[in-house]
Order: sequence, then structure tokens, then C-alpha cells
Amino acid sequence: MPVLLFLIDTSASMSQRTYLGTTYLDIAKGAVEIFMKMRARDPASRGDRYMLVTFDEAPCGIKAGWKENHATFMNELKNLQATGLTTLGQALRASFDLLNLNRLVSGIDNYGQGRNPFFLEPSVIITISDGSKMTNNGGVQEELHLPLHSPLPGSELTKEPFRWDQRLFALVLRLPGASSLEAEQLGSVPSDESAVTQMCEVTGGRSYCVRTQRMLNQCLESLVQKVQSGVVINFEKTGPDPAPIGEDGIVESPRATTLFTQVWHSCHKLIYVRPNPKTGVPVGHWPIPESFWPDQNSPTLPPRVAHPVVRFSCADCDPMVIDKLPFDKYELEPSPLTQYILERKSPHACWQGVECCLLYNCRALRIMKASSHLEEGTKASRILK
Repeated sequence: MPVLLFLIDTSASMSQRTYLGTTYLDIAKGAVEIFMKMRARDPASRGDRYMLVTFDEAPCGIKAGWKENHATFMNELKNLQATGLTTLGQALRASFDLLNLNRLVSGIDNYGQGRNPFFLEPSVIITISDGSKMTNNGGVQEELHLPLHSPLPGSELTKEPFRWDQRLFALVLRLPGASSLEAEQLGSVPSDESAVTQMCEVTGGRSYCVRTQRMLNQCLESLVQKVQSGVVINFEKTGPDPAPIGEDGIVESPRATTLFTQVWHSCHKLIYVRPNPKTGVPVGHWPIPESFWPDQNSPTLPPRVAHPVVRFSCADCDPMVIDKLPFDKYELEPSPLTQYILERKSPHACWQGVECCLLYNCRALRIMKASSHLEEGTKASRILK
């Protein structure tokens, strides 16, 4: 059951008017309605749950949560007003806390017993803002800070406020007040340069710099495609690069190693966890182990990072699949790593980690994991304070 949480900027700056004659807040409301109509075309959307959070001071910022129905969501969206401050950090923390409210009760995170990709609650947070400076009662903030302390029990077991099945996307409205005489250029929508962009990338999402209504519709179509069942994992290469393969498929002599790190050496991407076509529920067998050895003398569990790190080596070997032994297959979303592997055109080779192998073919990259070696670390530490 995907959770779609809209975080709407209700600061006073959202009252400014654009060249369309409407305010930023009106555009944000319309964007939510357009997204819901686009999403409704997918039969899988019947299980969607919508939530609405604003920049208002907690707990007033939560307009529609777990208990509210669709009618309440639409009514609260219609009545939003832009009168407050740009408290993005506090609003993000409130959004993550809302999503994590029931996770400890349901046991979905399976603390201390490994992480199961098939135990997930895929959540997409879409924040719509004008990208103004962040403000609070103390003044203007230059950087985005999320409060670290949470009242939720069990929040201390994860270092970050988000989880690996929660991704943040941002629509930053940059529509001018006067129409431009220049012709609109078509193409991909660039990321915005505001403070929320880095936070989006940390969670496995991205931001969009929206300058026209057409760009907004393009972004909404992209976001609808982002509603996928999956979890974000860090992939890191260990050991030397593989020997290059020539056009004839023959392995060439290895070249001198370069000191520059290739883009595919470290990827922060989503693996798709496909549900069972009959039951609609993801099924799996093997967890990704914890990054620590169990210690019965320890009074508490060590906190984990939101995204596990799976290390792999580039030594080609034969896939080792034992007959009648269950294994899990996951498809990695398009990335520099998948592009590099597919360009090698070596469908019968396998890259392994510590008891973990990457099996790939010319159609897609899939992960067959028995277990994996993990390492602590995340880019979020630069943001969270």
C-alpha cells in the first residue's frame, strides 16, 4: 500500500502571484489534484493512502494523517492558507515522524534481525514550495536542519529520521511574475539549487526547478512514475575494476588503474521489490544482515543507518545457484552501475560480494542475495543536526 504524503509550503511568500494570475499556493493545490488524477489511471492506485502536511507549527501542520479519509484530505487541501513561516526542517521531521508512527508496532523494520526488502511500506513525500529562505521565530536560516530528537519510541534505533522505503521529492516553484517573451525550451527539468535538493538526494529522490506550467505537468508525470515498490540501497565497489571487453566480446588486457573514481563505483539507488501477482504482497526469503555482531551483554541495539551498504567486487565468476534453494531477485533502477554492466555485454558472468552476487543480463540488472557485507555511513550526517 503506497503512502503519498504531500508537504505544502504555507508560508506567506506562497501568496505571491505568477504570470498565470494565480498564487503559488493555488498552483500547489492544483498540482496535487493533477497528480491524483494521473495516478488514478493506474489500477494499482486503489490501495494508495494520501496524507497532507503543511509548514504550520506542530501539531497543527498535520492536516490529513492515518485516520483521515479522502474527503477530509480534499477539504483540508482546499482550505489551506499562506500565512506562516518557512519552517521546512520542522515540517520534514513531522512528515517522517507521521510515516514512522506505526513501524515499531508492526515490526516492519525488524531491528536487530536483519533488513527484509520485502517488509516495506513504500512512501513518497512530495514537497511543494517556492524555494524561499527558511525562517523561524529566531530569524532566517541559511541551511536546512532537521531536529534530531523525536518523541516516537524506537526512533533512536535509526540514525536518520527517514527509512529506506521513504523518498523525498521537491517541486520548487520558480514561475516568474511576468510572462517571458522567450520560447520555452523542451527537455528534462533540472534540479533546483535550494537547500532541499541535497535532502532529496540523500533519501533517493530529487528536486525539480519548475518555471512554467508545462514544466510542472512534466514533473507530475515523472513523479507518478516514481511511485514504485522498492527500497534504497548504497552499492559500493571494492577491489580493482574489471578488465575491459572489446567489441568482439573478448576480454582485453587490463589498463593502468586511474586515481579518479568512476561514477558507477558508488551508487545510491532503488531496488524494485515486485509484489506477488496473485496476492499483491511482496515475498522474499533472505534478509540483508545487520552491520554488527550480536552482543548479548549489550543493553541496547546499536543504531543503524537508513540505507544499508552492499559491497561488490568486479571479478567475473559463474552464478552459484543451488537447486531447490530459494533465492531472491531484485531489479536495480537505471543508474551508472546498470549502464556500465549492460555495456559490457557479458550476460553469463556474475559479480560477487561477501556471500552476495550480482547477476546481470542484457535486459536488466538483478540482485540475487544470500547475504551481504555492510558498512556504516550516509551523506545525511551533513544535514541532520
